[in-house]
Amino acid sequence: MTDSPSASGASATAAASADSYEPWRAPVAAGALDAVVELPGSKSLSARALLLAAVADAPTTLSGLLRSRDTELMLAALTALGARFEDLNDSGTRLRVTPAPLPLHVQAAPDGVGRIDVGLAGTVMRFVPALAALADAPVVFDGDEAARRRPMAPLLDALAALGAEVTHLGEPGFLPVRIGPGDGALLKAQNARVAVDGSASSQFVSALLLLGALLPGGLELTPTGPVPSLTHVAMTVATLRERGIAVDEPSPGAGDGERTWRVRPGSPRGGQVAIEPDLSNAGPFLAAALVAGGRVSVPHWPAATTQAGDAWRELLPRLGGEVTLSGDLLTARGTGRLSGIEADLSDVGELVPTVAALATLAGAQGHASALTGIAHLRGHETDRLAALATEIRLLGGDAEETTDGLIIRPAPLHGAALHSYADHRMATFAAIIGLGV
Repeated sequence: MTDSPSASGASATAAASADSYEPWRAPVAAGALDAVVELPGSKSLSARALLLAAVADAPTTLSGLLRSRDTELMLAALTALGARFEDLNDSGTRLRVTPAPLPLHVQAAPDGVGRIDVGLAGTVMRFVPALAALADAPVVFDGDEAARRRPMAPLLDALAALGAEVTHLGEPGFLPVRIGPGDGALLKAQNARVAVDGSASSQFVSALLLLGALLPGGLELTPTGPVPSLTHVAMTVATLRERGIAVDEPSPGAGDGERTWRVRPGSPRGGQVAIEPDLSNAGPFLAAALVAGGRVSVPHWPAATTQAGDAWRELLPRLGGEVTLSGDLLTARGTGRLSGIEADLSDVGELVPTVAALATLAGAQGHASALTGIAHLRGHETDRLAALATEIRLLGGDAEETTDGLIIRPAPLHGAALHSYADHRMATFAAIIGLGV
């Protein structure tokens, strides 16, 4: 497996440079598996917990925090806005957070402007700009080359409509961008209302919900169309409520463009916050049991959760596995025989690369699959739909990219040098494939 800068349009020079990296050979199982895998903390919950702790009414102690590049970028971004962080153990998974008061004090350069590197972290590039509108100086946001291709326009338009100063420094609607408090309208906003097009990413909705509690009169937010990955919006709402913020949700029967969330004003509570294991990242390990046979168990599985990864309990049996939950121990069992699947994955888009890997291997066993509701994956770390279709075809598989998903037809597979596209979920796609090819 090698890296590659994008799913489409990469220059020959960039591709050659990417392919010069030493490839990593995916492991092959010598027999049936029997393993217990301890998971790190949830990336999505870690990002939300850090942001709310940075603006809380008192210090917060986080436990179970994920330490990864995305986490380090979030810590650096919030530090640039005045929050302070202290590791409480050697691994950095316990952290004490001292919040920053409003208006957030920017660590500005001599030109009076702060600078934040978002890397390729979606939560940093979407969640933190909203906070910059509550700062005492403007902040320039930029990131990796691939980050400049990820859509930002709906969030930037919403922030401008609320009174933030938004200055495009490159192609409008993309990074780099400068965001500032303008005349301070947001710090004085009463009965703020805004609409946002959330069809490209639920992170636009979550970013504004997280901002809403910090406005003097709260915020009324209405997405103008469909919102993918509503589980992540539910996670944001649950996280706010756990910190004492009241949120009114739309009625269950509300249609696209009719859903309105109301966030009541208030400072998030500090205190003790425990972060659940990352259930989405359980997928590759649980999938391994289906591919190689045997069983893989994951401890500390929560009885109730807003994480999209809880859907593995329903998805893996449809792909040929068996899943049991005994207390907090979730176990997946498999025989090596897989099934095709037809699934609307609109609410659990982050699970798609692992589902696609199992569907591709099922295709080699004669089973077709159709994955739908995932057009928004084109705006992730890479265009994941194009990347998946490309890599499946490199393996000899038959994959067709549709308007909103993938069709995977039966076809024999062979080994290949697959690309990760600087995207961790594409890397795990390749690792799962390697177990079976």
